[in-house]
Amino acid sequence: MTHAIKRGFIVVLGLLVLLSLPGFLWRSQQRSEVRSHYQTLMAPVFLVPGSSATQNRFNALVKELNRETPATHSLLRVEVKTTGQLVYTGRIQPGDTRPFIVVGFQNHHDGAQNILKQAKWFALAFNALQKTYKFNHFSAMGHSNGGLVLTLFLENSLDQSAVRANRLMTIATPFNLEEDDAAVDTPLFKTLEAGRQRLPRQLVVYSIAGSKTFTGDGIVPFDSVNRGKYLFQNQVKGFTQITVTGANANHADLPENQQIVALIRQDLLS
Repeated sequence: MTHAIKRGFIVVLGLLVLLSLPGFLWRSQQRSEVRSHYQTLMAPVFLVPGSSATQNRFNALVKELNRETPATHSLLRVEVKTTGQLVYTGRIQPGDTRPFIVVGFQNHHDGAQNILKQAKWFALAFNALQKTYKFNHFSAMGHSNGGLVLTLFLENSLDQSAVRANRLMTIATPFNLEEDDAAVDTPLFKTLEAGRQRLPRQLVVYSIAGSKTFTGDGIVPFDSVNRGKYLFQNQVKGFTQITVTGANANHADLPENQQIVALIRQDLLS
């Protein structure tokens, strides 16, 4: 082969490589886009109880939700020990795409420092469950301090995974703890406020307040629940605040309140 022929061959080969390069880049980009938009069939609903409640807190609620739901939702309960060990009860049935997963804590005491610890323990459970069940999106509901645990998790830990948070419902969550003076910000609220820009932008949030009296649900001041708007508005895709009054509007009864059960069906399970 002469030098001229070799040079011509190299030129033609180079042109072929250049012409094929956009196709390779396009296919790579297409695969990335498919992966970014792909959603697993499983999208669990995490339930986190408040202080002094265990992983069995929502047994009655799940039973009620399954009573009028076309497809029965499995119930898996997880207790996170102070050592980080996870103890499981119940199971996710094969083929169930919307199971309930309740995460409770061995140390379920009240107090800002414990709530911060519980948020880290929840992250341990969440990561272990995601590794096992391979879901890439989920929704969640937290009652009372459970809503604080979930909010802290969303601000500080979710971005360490490739999992998308769809919807969050908080029920009687005291974003400013038990402080009833609207002019006072607790240290925990300041922590939440400082991290609000890390909340998932695509998240839709529902904050529910109970109104046993004109000032609160008997335990949590209404203003403390109302503080949620300062965290979520203009940070997430949607924020709705709802006040529930009438029968069973006191703090402890709110998860089984029929109005709230209907909201869970409509906004978390639909």
